[in-house]
Amino acid sequence: MSTKPSTEYADVWYCRQAGADVPPRPPLQSRIEADVCVVGGGLAGLTAAHHLASAGRKVALVEARRIGWGASGRNGGFVSPGYSLGYDRIADRVGPDAAKELFRMSVEGMQIVAANIRELGITAAAPCPGILGGVRYDPGRRLMDHRDWLAREFGYEVAHLDRAALAEHLTSPRYHQALHDRNAFHFDPLAYCLGLAGAAQAAGTTIHEATPADRIEGGPGGWTVTTPQGRISAREVLVTTGGYTDRLVPALHRAFLPIATYVMISREAPDLIASAIHTRSAIGDDRRAGDYYRLVDNGKRVLWGGKITTRTSEPRDLGKLLHRTMADTYPQLAGLEIDTVWTGLMSYARHLMPQIGKLPSGLWHCTAFGGHGMNTTAIGGRVIAEAILGQSDRWRAFSPFGLDWTGGYAGMAAVQLTYWRYQAMDAWRERRG
Repeated sequence: MSTKPSTEYADVWYCRQAGADVPPRPPLQSRIEADVCVVGGGLAGLTAAHHLASAGRKVALVEARRIGWGASGRNGGFVSPGYSLGYDRIADRVGPDAAKELFRMSVEGMQIVAANIRELGITAAAPCPGILGGVRYDPGRRLMDHRDWLAREFGYEVAHLDRAALAEHLTSPRYHQALHDRNAFHFDPLAYCLGLAGAAQAAGTTIHEATPADRIEGGPGGWTVTTPQGRISAREVLVTTGGYTDRLVPALHRAFLPIATYVMISREAPDLIASAIHTRSAIGDDRRAGDYYRLVDNGKRVLWGGKITTRTSEPRDLGKLLHRTMADTYPQLAGLEIDTVWTGLMSYARHLMPQIGKLPSGLWHCTAFGGHGMNTTAIGGRVIAEAILGQSDRWRAFSPFGLDWTGGYAGMAAVQLTYWRYQAMDAWRERRG
């Protein structure tokens, strides 16, 4: 049974931009029927609900807290192709042809988000083109070779920047080279969630906030989703909860790790910030324990994210670590003060890929998006919606990455140890290069 979770948004920068009062949608307080019940009001659930409702299906979406309350509304706002698991390791597992198809789908996911913003008029998402992928060591020709491979295999064009060219964007002693992806972009993820929710409702979706699902019962012949004050009868059920998933579906709960990540935003200092970061492209690095950041508020502030823990540490302490990393990267920003720090839980699968598919019972699931960026939430929601509509079976491309057991508490400890090892390996590589 679910407890009564908080329905107040966390104090993140995006909530301030949305306004003090985002009107709540009423909780479910009756028995209703639907073709599809979506459990979870994050980006994957909203994408699926919008696609299904636009195709004429009667959709009911229940969210335990608020739309975009979890990682979907708290993340760094990066929309770019690829997965947390690197391409070579994906190819080792599924073969080169399947790996290429998965990469193409990640590009499609990015394009879905861009198209939704444009076609649905979600102007508050404020998309800004460009993501710089920098390296803090000398990679030789590796980045240029990767640029050429993307163009040759996928027709995906990115630009290579050497140290001199990169200096036109960033004034930092740390970076050696970068790839500039102008196809990728960054945006306000909570504004996108709220806009997509509005579009899903306009298409016919019924959305109920403050409505946790207590039980899911049934099978291919029909499902019943029970909530504290209501009940939904549906032909299909799709579970899209993430790092805050409880034991509602045991097979999902045991197959992901709730990993905490951290984001800080600086106080206003446009002139100081411009002395270090003079690009509107977002920036990330290839550290296995990486940092990502971008300018917000028309260049007046820096939003900086990174660090992970297997427990929700006090955000202010982690903010100090993020600030230390920022000052190491840009010594001129050492005096830039922190305004706000927040944290959120992401769901990570053991195999570092999203978990998109169907349980033997017939229950659909679409989760484990930690570390992938926004593209996988979009393509995941889209392919499950296509499957329910009988339009495609593209979801099967993700079947090799199933619901592997994460190892419980031992798995959590292993993740934290692995992260610390990655930090040490990053530091060693940067000292060499």
